Amino acid sequence: MTRKYIDCREYPSEMNCSVALAADSENELLEAAVQHATTVHKHADTPELRSQLKSLFRDGTPPVETPSRA
Repeated sequence: MTRKYIDCREYPSEMNCSVALAADSENELLEAAVQHATTVHKHADTPELRSQLKSLFRDGTPPVETPSRA
């Protein structure tokens, strides 16, 4: 199984969030990403949010340096 991650640094936001999350399973990463998105970024937990987050998952681990914006 390939480790997966999502990195807020790749996406513009007013708060310039620097959080990156990684997990060994897609389900675990999705739950962590939803919790972060709803708590920190004040998004509503909807099927659309979950689908969007899953589409942003990448294989591997987040880079140490700030990645370029998507």
